[in-house]
Amino acid sequence: MRRYTVVLEFDPEVGSYAVIVPALPGCTSEGRTVEEALANAREAISGHVACLEAAGEPIPEEPDAMVIIASVAA
Repeated sequence: MRRYTVVLEFDPEVGSYAVIVPALPGCTSEGRTVEEALANAREAISGHVACLEAAGEPIPEEPDAMVIIASVAA
């Protein structure tokens, strides 16, 4: 089982969440809800990793990490 950090960013103009996977450059997805975005991200990650394996490329591993959002006064 591999674990990857995913970043969701809501785009109000489109009305959906854009998803990136920092450890897997080029692995992106989207979804109308957080749940849909995460499900689509899992599918995108699986496909991305499968393509890397098929090409004989190394599969990036991501160490356990903590993501914290820091709020600051503007």
